[in-house]
Amino acid sequence: MSTGFVSANKQAEILKDQGNLYFKKNRISAAIEAYTEAITLCPKVATYWTNRALCHKKRNDWERVEADCRTALEIDKSSLKARYMLGIALLEKNEFSEAIKQLEKALDLSRGGTSDMVEVIWSEVGKAKYAEWEKVALPQQQKQKALREFCENALREDYKNSLFRLGSNNKAQSCGALYENIEDEMIDINSSDFLEIDKTTFEVSKLKSSFVEKKQTLDDVFDKAAEYYKPTEVPEFLCCKITMDLYRDPVITPSGITYERAILLDHLEKVGKFDPLTRAPLQAHELITNLAIKEAVKAYLAEHAWAYKTY
Repeated sequence: MSTGFVSANKQAEILKDQGNLYFKKNRISAAIEAYTEAITLCPKVATYWTNRALCHKKRNDWERVEADCRTALEIDKSSLKARYMLGIALLEKNEFSEAIKQLEKALDLSRGGTSDMVEVIWSEVGKAKYAEWEKVALPQQQKQKALREFCENALREDYKNSLFRLGSNNKAQSCGALYENIEDEMIDINSSDFLEIDKTTFEVSKLKSSFVEKKQTLDDVFDKAAEYYKPTEVPEFLCCKITMDLYRDPVITPSGITYERAILLDHLEKVGKFDPLTRAPLQAHELITNLAIKEAVKAYLAEHAWAYKTY
């Protein structure tokens, strides 16, 4: 190793430390300059790029955050900091699919880390997935609402025309008059006024039955379509026994009980080396990722994206 390289390395570390100090004092411009000089001396150190990206993040300069994070990842694909900030930058730019991809990679890199870090990244993953879902869901809801109103109006208009087609006699005119009186509401086919209109008329009875059947079918179709957007209770087996929240990183113990990894590791470190529920002796190396539950959570959230907003 040449003396010049060692000197550049040391000088770059000094500049990084200066940048860190400037950042703590909220002197962002000075911190950026220091990190930039460090990058110039040693461009193959990912930390210098992510530190500068953090400064750009402080200024909401998402284009520069993205650029620095991508460079950092070219140097070190396992950089949690770069993955996380790249995901945030893409989320801010409304590039939801790519943001989710990067944030999920950051979440994988954070497995086994502190519960706070996992929670922060999970929150951003949720925000990205909910934003992506909402981008599609809200316009779809509006389309469904407009289509439902169109179909209901068409059904009412068909009913009205059918009443008038019975003929031009007083009976038909009375039917039409009844419709006009309640035009602002769906026809109540059980109302006494309606039933009093020539109760013995077979044609009116058939119209009534047809209307009821079509209206019920219409309601069933649109109610079923709307279920996708309605929150449902999260299944208990998808929630940690300790936090009662949806699993982020489920692990199973030799006792056969599944927990959230970060929470269980925290328990083993601070409380004792035993299973929280069974009290059986337990060591961290005995924990195994519960792939079945992990996939079940993933599948559940894929169909119930609203849950990301809650969890």
